[in-house]
Formats: sequence, C-alpha cells, structure tokens
Amino acid sequence: MLTGQFQNIKIAGLSVAVPTEKVPVDSYAPIFGTENIEKFKEMTGVQSVSRAKPNQTASDLGYEAAVDVFEKSDVAKKDVGFLIFVSQKPDYRMPSTAFVLHKRLGLPENCLCFDLNLACSGFIFGLQTILSLLDNSDSTAALLITGDTSVKTLSPHDRTMVMLFGDSGSATLLKKADDCSPIRLGFRTDGNRFKSIITPAGAYRNRNQPHDRVAWSDGILRSDYDTHMKGMDVFGFSITDVPQLMKDFMSWRETTADDYDYFVLHQANNYILKQLSRKLKIPTEKIPVSLDRFGNNSSNSIPLVLSDHFGDKNQGQLHIFICGFGAGLSFACGDLSIETDVINPLLETDSFYLDSY
Repeated sequence: MLTGQFQNIKIAGLSVAVPTEKVPVDSYAPIFGTENIEKFKEMTGVQSVSRAKPNQTASDLGYEAAVDVFEKSDVAKKDVGFLIFVSQKPDYRMPSTAFVLHKRLGLPENCLCFDLNLACSGFIFGLQTILSLLDNSDSTAALLITGDTSVKTLSPHDRTMVMLFGDSGSATLLKKADDCSPIRLGFRTDGNRFKSIITPAGAYRNRNQPHDRVAWSDGILRSDYDTHMKGMDVFGFSITDVPQLMKDFMSWRETTADDYDYFVLHQANNYILKQLSRKLKIPTEKIPVSLDRFGNNSSNSIPLVLSDHFGDKNQGQLHIFICGFGAGLSFACGDLSIETDVINPLLETDSFYLDSY
C-alpha cells in the first residue's frame, strides 16, 4: 500500500452540482421488463439517477460547483495555485479541460492546471495529487474539481449500466492552515485488469471501429464506443481487494470502525456497500447512502454523499473514512477531519458553456 500524509492543509469548502433531471429506474420497465427492473433495484438499491442535459458536460457541472464554493468560502481566486480536473468525460481531447475551467473561473496566471483521467477512485487520487503539489509550493490554496457525465458513453440497451450511473460535478477547496488535523491516504493499482471497465474506442487506439451497435456475448447491444464493465470481475474486486485495502489502512493507522464518525464510500451499489459493512464490521448507520436517488456518480460519489447528508447540517467536526474504487483497476482510501460548515448543500443546474468551439 502506497501512503500519503499531509499536515497543515484542510478542506476549506466543498460544493456539488447535479442536473435537475432525475430519471426513475421504473421508467425503463417498457425497455427491460418489470421483472428485470425489480431485480435491479433490489440488487443495487438505485431508484433514480441524475441525468445531464445533452449539451451539459462534466466540466459544466464542476464549474457550477466551483462558483458555489468560492461564493461560500473565504478563499480568494487569486490565491489558488493549482487546479486539477478529474474526469473521464473531458470537453475535448485537447486541451485539458482544466484550462477551460481556468478561463471560465478567472483564475490567476500563476496557477498550475491539468486533468486526471480517473473514475470512481478519482476524488482520492486527485486529493493525493493536489495535496502533494500544495504541500511543496509557495501557494496557499488549491482547487480540485471532479465531474462525470457517464451516460454519454453508455449504450441505452445496457441494462447493467444505463440505470446505474448518474451525472454530477464537485469542487473542493484546499487551504493551508495551522489549526487542522492531518490527512492520510492509501492507494493500490491493478493494471492487469485494465479491461474490466473500458471504453475500447474513441481515442487513438481502435480508431476505425464501427459505430453500429451489435449484440455482444451477453446479448446486449453495444459498440466499442460504449463503456463496458465485466460485472463479475469488478464485483470480485470490490468485495475482496477493496476491503483488504481498507483493513490494511486501518492497521497502518491503528484504528477501528469505532474511531470514525462516518465511512463515506464510493456508491457502487447497495450490495457492495453491505458487503463492505459486514467484512469490516462497520455499523450500517455509519455508511451514508445517496445512490438510491442519484445512482453511481463515479469520481463524485464521495463529495456527493458529503453534500447530500451534511450540506444543511451543523454537526461540527467529523472524523471520516473515505474509500473509492473502480476503473484501472484503482482503489484508494483515507481518513480526514472536516468541519460540516464548509460542506455546502447540493445545487441543481442545467447550465452549460455557450462559448464552445
């Protein structure tokens, strides 16, 4: 396990934006059949998903979250020395979407910007990266934006995925401070299973694949431009490798489930959350759930849970355990303390950037 520890940096603000449209899982009954819908809801716990408008990108949602977090925090844009955008749905192949966000937000020239191509582990991988940069610079603040509009690369015929994934964006401000607890993170990667969650075409390998959707071995119509997930491989990874990482991290930290107020976990599906609860002896009331109303939100799962459950509460400081896992395969966890008054309520938006190419 690779570990990272950071002193004297805290989360100074966190906002999450979701589209206004919520698509009920039941609305897919005419396509997939009522029996399949009921089985899906029982297994995943998802009742509806958030769905971006056709012209709305991941960066649009991240931008709205960033505007909100600046309005509600004491961090000035001129002090932001780093901007990282975490997504697998960028605006363009070139340049990095971070530069588009830099322009839209009016951040200073003395600001290092780039994208990270990550999904469900992306928030924690992004934290490690931006904390490392901030810790080793003369900047006093940094902005981490995550965003995904997963539906844009899903086959509408794929009953395993199209009802599962929701769209959203988040913005997290980090600030140097003397009065804060350490942030500790742990990571693992298994590139041997990179094909377990993959969109085979659409970049610079497999460039000439046909766009027509045909029946794959599981009978579902897809093209190579649609994201495909090997369900059993990912399921095995989620209930074996991920809890082992969590155990190893708590062993390193010399903590138990009793030491944390909440476990804010990637919202993969309800069954996986129950398995993690059982294997690590975590009381279910310590695992807040948002996937029932928003679905699996990829890199935004952890911020979305925080905003959904604590954005309108004043509970003081929370000591939380975080964990994200998915495409790569990549998995990460950590613990940190956060004041609930810097967590903002969820905002809804259909806005998108008009100044496109």
